[in-house]
Amino acid sequence: MKRIFDVALSFFALLVPLTLILRITGEGEIFYMQPRVGLNGELFNIFKFATMLKNSPNIGSGTLTMRNDARVLPIGVFLRKTKINELPQLLNILFGHMSIVGPRPLVPSGEANYTTSQAIIIRSVRPGVTGIGSLMLRDEESFYAHRSDAHDFYKNEISPYKASLEIWYVENQSFQLDIQILVLTAAAILFPNLRVEKTFSSLPEMPISISDSKL
Repeated sequence: MKRIFDVALSFFALLVPLTLILRITGEGEIFYMQPRVGLNGELFNIFKFATMLKNSPNIGSGTLTMRNDARVLPIGVFLRKTKINELPQLLNILFGHMSIVGPRPLVPSGEANYTTSQAIIIRSVRPGVTGIGSLMLRDEESFYAHRSDAHDFYKNEISPYKASLEIWYVENQSFQLDIQILVLTAAAILFPNLRVEKTFSSLPEMPISISDSKL
C-alpha cells in the first residue's frame, strides 16, 4: 500500500506543475482530444497533453507532423520527445478504450490508408499507448519531413509497412511480447539511436524505399 501511495503521489507531483505550465504557455490548453479508431472499429476520443496549436489538423501539413513543425508549442517539443504527452492515455486505458501495448490507434482518415482486410485484423484487438508500429517508426517524421510528396509517401509507403507491423503484432501477441515492447519503448526514449529490429524474430523488414528516405 505504501508503494502505491508513493507512485500515486509522484504522478500527481509531476502532473500539477505540468498542467500549470501548459495553462500559461501556448494557447492555454492542457489536454487535446481527437477521434481515433478503436476495438472493432468503434471511435473514441484519445487523450493527450496539448503539444500543438488547437487548429493544427486544419493548417500546415494537416494530420502529418513534420520535423521542426511550427505548429508544435515550445513545451510540446519536450513532451513529444519524451512521450510524456501520451500519459493522459492512462485515462483511455481506465475507460477500456486502449491497452498499454497494441496497434497504435489512427484517425479515421489515416486508417483509410489500410485495406479492408488489414483494418479488420488490426481492429480485432484494443489499440495501445505503444506498440510495435510505434517502436519501429518512432521517429516517423524523419522518413518524410524532407519530401515534397510527404502525404503520398506516407500513404503509399509508410502506411502499408505500418499495417504489416500491426498485423504481425496481432498474430504474435502474448504477455511476453507486450513486456518486451514496453521495455524497448522505454529504452528507445532514453537512447534514441537504439536499434531494436533484430530483437524480434520474423518481423516484417522495413522496405528500402522507407529506410533509404530517412534524414
